[in-house]
Amino acid sequence: MAAQGLRSYWSFRSFRKAWSVAGRIIGISFRAQLEYRTDFVLSVSVGAVWQVSVIVFATVLLGRFPGMNGWPSDAVLLIASMRMLSHALNVLFFGRAHHMAGLVQSGRIEGFLLRPLPVFRQVQLSVFPTNALGDLVIGVSMFAIAVLTVSLDWTAVRIGYLVAGLVGGTLMEAAVFVALSALHFHYPSSSYWSVWTEELLATFGSYPLAIFPRLVSGAFTFVLPLSFIAYFPAAVLTGHDSGLGVPFAVAAGAPLTGLAAFVGARLLWNRSLRHYTGVNG
Repeated sequence: MAAQGLRSYWSFRSFRKAWSVAGRIIGISFRAQLEYRTDFVLSVSVGAVWQVSVIVFATVLLGRFPGMNGWPSDAVLLIASMRMLSHALNVLFFGRAHHMAGLVQSGRIEGFLLRPLPVFRQVQLSVFPTNALGDLVIGVSMFAIAVLTVSLDWTAVRIGYLVAGLVGGTLMEAAVFVALSALHFHYPSSSYWSVWTEELLATFGSYPLAIFPRLVSGAFTFVLPLSFIAYFPAAVLTGHDSGLGVPFAVAAGAPLTGLAAFVGARLLWNRSLRHYTGVNG
């Protein structure tokens, strides 16, 4: 028992020390970007402008078509705000997966292999995601407005599921891009897949997928799992659970699906790293 307790103590101490180092790296990276104030402000603005453009498009669309296959405007706004906030959290915590192509092509990933920190953690610490701050400000603002606007009685169960939906949506979006970033170990020039996927998520992720043809909504459920990011959780919360294309239990389990997808994506990423042979083979 004493030996087991000692091992637990040293494991906790190592864990705390590793994340203390990560915290210092984040602080240094953030202060380094603050040295260039104009560039910092522009980077934050890019994130905010991107999110605002999604809001403007959604507002115009809702103004022209106030009812989307039985979905009222406040329920559609909940979908859009959940997707926006999940996206902002993904960019903040896991967004450096987008940089994998550059890290592999420039040979920087080889340097990460020589350091004691896990490679995935080093990738996420490679640069502070300044644009995520703009995403987060707009995402939180829109989410607060949607929660206050939607016609729901916010019980403890609904609040708990809402939080779980946001976490699951964040992990599902992260899973998609972590899996795509694993391709860069084998195909360093495949970054266009991530760009194309991000465009799809931004274009279609803020609306009830029931408005699209069944083939399209099926593709966004079983091929690119966009439905699990915000559509399914919002449908469960607002009671719009007909025409989802999946059993209610599958839709309600979207947060767990997001967690499972992220774990699977990380395992795929680690496997790809073990088979990495260098940018020149």
